[in-house]
Amino acid sequence: MKLIGLLLAVTSAALGGEYAILTSGARLYAERHERDGSKIRLFSKTGHTEIDAEQVVHFEMEEYVPPASVPARAPLPVAEPKAEMPADMQVLIAQAADNHGLPREFVQSVVAAESAYKTDAVSSKGAIGLMQLMPGTARELGADPRDPQQNVDAGTRYLRELLVKYGHHPELALAAYNAGPGAVDRYRGIPPYRETRTYVQRVLKKYNNLKKN
Repeated sequence: MKLIGLLLAVTSAALGGEYAILTSGARLYAERHERDGSKIRLFSKTGHTEIDAEQVVHFEMEEYVPPASVPARAPLPVAEPKAEMPADMQVLIAQAADNHGLPREFVQSVVAAESAYKTDAVSSKGAIGLMQLMPGTARELGADPRDPQQNVDAGTRYLRELLVKYGHHPELALAAYNAGPGAVDRYRGIPPYRETRTYVQRVLKKYNNLKKN
């Protein structure tokens, strides 16, 4: 009985996939994890990775929606964001879009979906500012996520990098911006997550509406 109790104490197996959220803001995918003292092992189909437990803030279950129930091209009913863009925001977005060679309407659509143009927006996962940059991503981009200009510029630069990575397919770039490139690569397309698919549809709908005006 003691042996069984010990195994239960050091083992935490997740049903399905999960993400380890690190102190750096990074998200590591694993099929399951086990904790042994000060170490945590993240298991995948090809093996496992061991990291210090103090590096992990918490775990998030992977939201999985079977592909058969949500076809890749199926339209989703999405409510159009009602937020109005402040005049000074238009200048920041225009500068960032022009600097990185993206359509202004595309960048505006991402900002609207991410934060509804709120410079002080902070998500439950720790994403910051207008383009909801995770602290770790902001550091990699050399930006202060709480500075609106740096936030929009860094987020736009990251969007361009994702567009280049995925052959200028906006659906894949947006999915990677929302769920991470690892998820897009793993599923070889838009991940079957309800949140991500809704996000992609919302941004593209906003973008198409802006281009008409």
